[in-house]
Amino acid sequence: MTDSTASQKLGVLGAGNIGRPVGRHWLAVGHAVAFGSRSPEHLASFVAPLGDRARATTLAEAAASSDVVLLSVPHPALGELLDSVGDLLAGKIVIDATNPVVLTDDGRVVSTLGGGLTQGRSTAKQLPDSRVVRAFTHIMDELLWSRGTQQRHFWGMAIAGDDAEANQVAGQLVHDAGFTPVDLGGLDDSAALDPGGAVFPHMFTPTDLRLAAGLVG
Repeated sequence: MTDSTASQKLGVLGAGNIGRPVGRHWLAVGHAVAFGSRSPEHLASFVAPLGDRARATTLAEAAASSDVVLLSVPHPALGELLDSVGDLLAGKIVIDATNPVVLTDDGRVVSTLGGGLTQGRSTAKQLPDSRVVRAFTHIMDELLWSRGTQQRHFWGMAIAGDDAEANQVAGQLVHDAGFTPVDLGGLDDSAALDPGGAVFPHMFTPTDLRLAAGLVG
Protein backbone atom coordinates (compact mmCIF):
# COMPACT_ATOMS: atom_id res chain seq x y z
CA MET A 1 0.00 0.00 0.00
CA THR A 2 1.29 3.45 -0.94
CA ASP A 3 0.09 6.92 0.05
CA SER A 4 -2.99 8.14 -1.83
CA THR A 5 -2.28 9.67 -5.22
CA ALA A 6 -5.76 11.17 -5.73
CA SER A 7 -6.89 14.00 -3.48
CA GLN A 8 -10.07 13.45 -1.51
CA LYS A 9 -12.34 15.92 0.24
CA LEU A 10 -12.11 14.99 3.91
CA GLY A 11 -13.96 16.42 6.89
CA VAL A 12 -12.74 16.47 10.48
CA LEU A 13 -15.56 17.05 12.95
CA GLY A 14 -13.83 18.17 16.10
CA ALA A 15 -10.45 19.80 15.54
CA GLY A 16 -8.85 18.80 18.83
CA ASN A 17 -6.12 16.42 19.95
CA ILE A 18 -7.08 13.72 17.43
CA GLY A 19 -8.56 15.72 14.58
CA ARG A 20 -5.70 18.17 14.23
CA PRO A 21 -2.80 15.72 13.81
CA VAL A 22 -4.80 13.35 11.61
CA GLY A 23 -5.95 16.24 9.43
CA ARG A 24 -2.38 17.49 9.10
CA HIS A 25 -1.23 14.05 8.02
CA TRP A 26 -3.92 13.97 5.34
CA LEU A 27 -2.99 17.43 4.10
CA ALA A 28 0.65 16.37 3.84
CA VAL A 29 -0.18 13.69 1.25
CA GLY A 30 -2.40 15.98 -0.82
CA HIS A 31 -5.94 15.69 0.50
CA ALA A 32 -8.23 18.67 1.09
CA VAL A 33 -9.39 18.89 4.69
CA ALA A 34 -12.26 20.85 6.19
CA PHE A 35 -11.81 21.23 9.95
CA GLY A 36 -15.30 21.54 11.42
CA SER A 37 -15.92 23.29 14.72
CA ARG A 38 -18.72 24.97 16.64
CA SER A 39 -16.45 28.02 16.62
CA PRO A 40 -14.46 27.88 13.36
CA GLU A 41 -13.06 31.36 13.95
CA HIS A 42 -11.02 29.90 16.79
CA LEU A 43 -9.20 27.67 14.28
CA ALA A 44 -7.86 30.54 12.17
CA SER A 45 -4.35 30.50 13.64
CA PHE A 46 -4.16 26.70 13.31
CA VAL A 47 -5.42 26.49 9.73
CA ALA A 48 -3.61 29.51 8.25
CA PRO A 49 -0.14 27.89 8.02
CA LEU A 50 -1.52 24.66 6.53
CA GLY A 51 -2.07 25.94 2.99
CA ASP A 52 -5.01 26.46 0.71
CA ARG A 53 -6.25 22.85 0.94
CA ALA A 54 -7.11 23.38 4.62
CA ARG A 55 -10.06 25.39 5.82
CA ALA A 56 -11.92 26.02 9.04
CA THR A 57 -15.67 25.78 8.85
CA THR A 58 -18.78 24.84 10.78
CA LEU A 59 -19.49 21.26 11.71
CA ALA A 60 -22.43 21.12 9.32
CA GLU A 61 -20.47 22.53 6.39
CA ALA A 62 -17.59 20.12 6.95
CA ALA A 63 -20.04 17.22 7.06
CA ALA A 64 -21.90 18.32 3.94
CA SER A 65 -18.88 19.12 1.77
CA SER A 66 -16.72 16.06 2.50
CA ASP A 67 -16.70 12.59 0.97
CA VAL A 68 -15.24 10.95 4.09
CA VAL A 69 -15.73 12.33 7.60
CA LEU A 70 -13.73 11.74 10.78
CA LEU A 71 -15.66 11.97 14.06
CA SER A 72 -13.17 13.25 16.62
CA VAL A 73 -15.23 15.23 19.12
CA PRO A 74 -15.10 14.22 22.80
CA HIS A 75 -17.44 11.27 23.22
CA PRO A 76 -19.90 13.08 25.52
CA ALA A 77 -20.55 15.52 22.64
CA LEU A 78 -21.07 12.80 20.01
CA GLY A 79 -24.80 12.31 20.46
CA GLU A 80 -25.55 16.01 20.04
CA LEU A 81 -23.25 16.18 17.01
CA LEU A 82 -24.94 13.25 15.26
CA ASP A 83 -28.36 14.68 16.01
CA SER A 84 -27.35 17.91 14.28
CA VAL A 85 -25.41 16.61 11.24
CA GLY A 86 -26.45 12.96 10.92
CA ASP A 87 -28.64 13.59 7.87
CA LEU A 88 -25.67 15.19 6.11
CA LEU A 89 -23.63 12.01 6.57
CA ALA A 90 -26.04 9.72 4.72
CA GLY A 91 -24.25 7.66 2.09
CA LYS A 92 -20.81 8.69 3.32
CA ILE A 93 -17.95 6.85 4.95
CA VAL A 94 -17.70 7.92 8.57
CA ILE A 95 -14.57 7.13 10.56
CA ASP A 96 -15.41 7.09 14.26
CA ALA A 97 -12.42 7.97 16.44
CA THR A 98 -14.43 8.74 19.58
CA ASN A 99 -13.94 6.79 22.79
CA PRO A 100 -16.58 6.20 25.50
CA VAL A 101 -13.95 6.04 28.22
CA VAL A 102 -14.20 6.11 32.00
CA LEU A 103 -11.84 5.30 34.86
CA THR A 104 -13.38 2.97 37.43
CA ASP A 105 -12.98 3.41 41.18
CA ASP A 106 -10.38 0.67 41.21
CA GLY A 107 -8.35 2.35 38.48
CA ARG A 108 -9.39 0.46 35.33
CA VAL A 109 -10.00 2.11 31.97
CA VAL A 110 -13.28 0.77 30.53
CA SER A 111 -15.99 1.64 28.05
CA THR A 112 -19.03 3.47 29.33
CA LEU A 113 -21.34 1.52 26.98
CA GLY A 114 -21.36 -1.86 28.69
CA GLY A 115 -23.54 -4.77 27.68
CA GLY A 116 -21.15 -5.97 25.00
CA LEU A 117 -21.97 -2.99 22.76
CA THR A 118 -19.00 -1.68 20.81
CA GLN A 119 -18.60 2.01 20.06
CA GLY A 120 -18.61 1.31 16.34
CA ARG A 121 -21.94 -0.50 16.54
CA SER A 122 -23.39 2.29 18.69
CA THR A 123 -22.45 4.92 16.10
CA ALA A 124 -23.71 2.75 13.23
CA LYS A 125 -27.10 2.53 14.94
CA GLN A 126 -27.22 6.32 15.08
CA LEU A 127 -26.10 6.62 11.44
CA PRO A 128 -27.97 3.81 9.67
CA ASP A 129 -27.44 5.37 6.24
CA SER A 130 -23.67 5.83 6.66
CA ARG A 131 -20.81 3.35 6.41
CA VAL A 132 -19.07 3.48 9.77
CA VAL A 133 -15.49 2.42 10.36
CA ARG A 134 -13.60 2.54 13.65
CA ALA A 135 -10.03 3.89 13.47
CA PHE A 136 -7.62 6.29 15.21
CA THR A 137 -8.93 5.15 18.59
CA HIS A 138 -6.32 3.16 20.48
CA ILE A 139 -3.11 5.18 20.01
CA MET A 140 -2.64 8.00 22.50
CA ASP A 141 -3.44 11.26 20.79
CA GLU A 142 -0.13 12.91 21.70
CA LEU A 143 1.66 10.26 19.61
CA LEU A 144 -0.44 10.53 16.45
CA TRP A 145 1.69 13.26 14.89
CA SER A 146 5.18 12.21 16.01
CA ARG A 147 4.84 8.48 15.25
CA GLY A 148 3.07 9.11 11.97
CA THR A 149 5.86 11.40 10.77
CA GLN A 150 9.07 10.08 12.35
CA GLN A 151 8.30 6.35 12.05
CA ARG A 152 5.91 6.19 9.13
CA HIS A 153 4.15 2.84 8.78
CA PHE A 154 6.20 1.18 11.51
CA TRP A 155 3.22 1.13 13.89
CA GLY A 156 -0.06 -0.69 13.37
CA MET A 157 -3.47 0.99 13.60
CA ALA A 158 -6.53 -1.18 14.20
CA ILE A 159 -9.60 -0.58 12.05
CA ALA A 160 -13.00 -2.29 12.02
CA GLY A 161 -16.12 -1.95 9.92
CA ASP A 162 -18.89 -3.91 8.23
CA ASP A 163 -18.44 -2.59 4.68
CA ALA A 164 -15.44 -3.90 2.75
CA GLU A 165 -15.14 -0.86 0.48
CA ALA A 166 -15.39 1.55 3.41
CA ASN A 167 -12.75 -0.45 5.28
CA GLN A 168 -10.44 -0.21 2.27
CA VAL A 169 -10.89 3.57 2.05
CA ALA A 170 -10.38 4.01 5.79
CA GLY A 171 -7.35 1.73 5.68
CA GLN A 172 -5.82 3.86 2.95
CA LEU A 173 -6.43 6.99 5.03
CA VAL A 174 -4.79 5.32 8.02
CA HIS A 175 -1.83 4.58 5.78
CA ASP A 176 -1.84 8.19 4.54
CA ALA A 177 -1.60 9.26 8.19
CA GLY A 178 1.60 7.25 8.63
CA PHE A 179 0.32 4.03 10.19
CA THR A 180 -0.22 0.49 8.90
CA PRO A 181 -3.88 -0.54 9.00
CA VAL A 182 -4.77 -3.83 10.70
CA ASP A 183 -8.34 -4.98 10.01
CA LEU A 184 -9.97 -6.51 13.09
CA GLY A 185 -13.21 -7.44 11.32
CA GLY A 186 -16.72 -6.08 11.71
CA LEU A 187 -18.06 -3.52 14.15
CA ASP A 188 -19.29 -6.23 16.50
CA ASP A 189 -15.73 -7.61 16.55
CA SER A 190 -14.12 -4.29 17.46
CA ALA A 191 -14.18 -4.41 21.28
CA ALA A 192 -10.39 -4.81 21.31
CA LEU A 193 -9.89 -1.21 20.17
CA ASP A 194 -12.48 0.28 22.54
CA PRO A 195 -11.60 1.50 26.06
CA GLY A 196 -10.75 -1.52 28.16
CA GLY A 197 -10.02 -3.60 25.08
CA ALA A 198 -6.90 -5.62 24.39
CA VAL A 199 -5.15 -2.94 22.32
CA PHE A 200 -6.37 0.21 24.13
CA PRO A 201 -4.50 2.53 24.70
CA HIS A 202 -1.34 1.01 23.27
CA MET A 203 0.95 0.97 20.25
CA PHE A 204 2.06 -2.20 18.51
CA THR A 205 3.82 -3.21 15.35
CA PRO A 206 1.28 -4.64 12.88
CA THR A 207 2.25 -8.22 13.79
CA ASP A 208 2.08 -7.61 17.54
CA LEU A 209 -1.24 -5.83 17.06
CA ARG A 210 -2.70 -8.89 15.36
CA LEU A 211 -1.40 -11.04 18.19
CA ALA A 212 -2.80 -8.74 20.88
CA ALA A 213 -6.18 -8.65 19.17
CA GLY A 214 -6.29 -12.45 18.96
CA LEU A 215 -6.10 -12.61 15.16
CA VAL A 216 -3.05 -14.89 15.26
CA GLY A 217 -2.48 -17.77 17.59
